Amino acid sequence: MTTSNGTNSSSITKQDLRKVFFRSLTMEYSWNYERQQHMGFCYSMLPIIRRVYDNKEDQIQAAKRHMEFFNTTPYISTLILGISSAMEEANANDDRFDASSINSIKAALMSPLAGIGDSLFWGTLRVIATGLGVSLSMQGNILGPLLFLLVFNIPAYIVRWLCLKWGYGFGTSFLSKIEESGMMPKLTMGAAILGLMVIGAMVPNLVSVSVAGSLGTGDSAQSIQSIIDGIMPSLLPLLVTFGVFQLVQHKVKIAWILVILMAVGIIGSFFGIFAV
Repeated sequence: MTTSNGTNSSSITKQDLRKVFFRSLTMEYSWNYERQQHMGFCYSMLPIIRRVYDNKEDQIQAAKRHMEFFNTTPYISTLILGISSAMEEANANDDRFDASSINSIKAALMSPLAGIGDSLFWGTLRVIATGLGVSLSMQGNILGPLLFLLVFNIPAYIVRWLCLKWGYGFGTSFLSKIEESGMMPKLTMGAAILGLMVIGAMVPNLVSVSVAGSLGTGDSAQSIQSIIDGIMPSLLPLLVTFGVFQLVQHKVKIAWILVILMAVGIIGSFFGIFAV
């Protein structure tokens, strides 16, 4: 069945969610420095996109939406996949739905979930699994590596599936309620602001620039970098980010931007401008 706007009104099935689940296992296979997990996310969303959109152009637009920057702990990335699936379904069946809110919600959720996921899986579960596996291995027991894999992966796979299921269920019911209350425009605006704040907060972690040299002599010497940090912490990474943004705005290709950054870094390090 097709709606008046050329989209498919069919509901997402459990089989579609299973396809998303198995595709999510490839989330980091195409990880890259430009947009990180974006290709894995888009690949995972394709069964949903094909289900809810009949029109080829709508499918292309939806796929492009999910090729934007994305990065979070892969084991709970399915929560965002589930919510995005519900939102794509709502967008396909409602002409008034704001499609830009899909990426806004993704951007708002990926960083907080990454903090939770990294602490849970990398900081806790992996340590426990490693301890159990190593204790057996040190005794010469061949089951040590197997125990590590089981202790880490069984909870990880269960959480991955439950997050997808809960994300889709939560997204469907939540979207219905906010549509009825008329709060969608406010939610979209709030999610967009929060998403931009999250992306902005990632700059100091993803961009590192340090200036070498110091002013003064002896005990009174003060590094130039500390003076800059005193004016504004992470000022140089922010300026580099704005510079790259301006290059992108002027349609400079990403490959050339990378070449420019490498050249500036190498020349600056060679002449002692940047600290290594």
